[in-house]
Amino acid sequence: VQLQASGGGLVQPGGSLRLSCVVSGGALNSYTVAWFRQAPGKEREGVSVSRQSGGMKYYSDSVKGRFTVSRDNAKNTAYLQMNNLILDDTVLYYCAVGRPILSAHWDSRMYYYWGQGTQVTVSS
Repeated sequence: VQLQASGGGLVQPGGSLRLSCVVSGGALNSYTVAWFRQAPGKEREGVSVSRQSGGMKYYSDSVKGRFTVSRDNAKNTAYLQMNNLILDDTVLYYCAVGRPILSAHWDSRMYYYWGQGTQVTVSS
């Protein structure tokens, strides 16, 4: 299974970006998909999870109300719509898929496959 993340870029504060994560070699609908981000020298932070079953979605407090995760299983693609971006959102973003239990879906070790990361830079 391979993941290809894209959509990052340079945006002004308050702007929007949509990240995409295309899954190949496997069916997205058989996985929980998560978006993580990591700043240099810091731990990887989970920002959003879209559960495999039930359609439940979860967000970290730092992005709740601004980010929206979605998936198009027919296209084997997951998305992270990021609105009202702030300077602290400037980091490298990763998508990942796995089958974590509900209590562990923020744990990056529970994900089997990862995309290569896409850089988001928020700057005026």
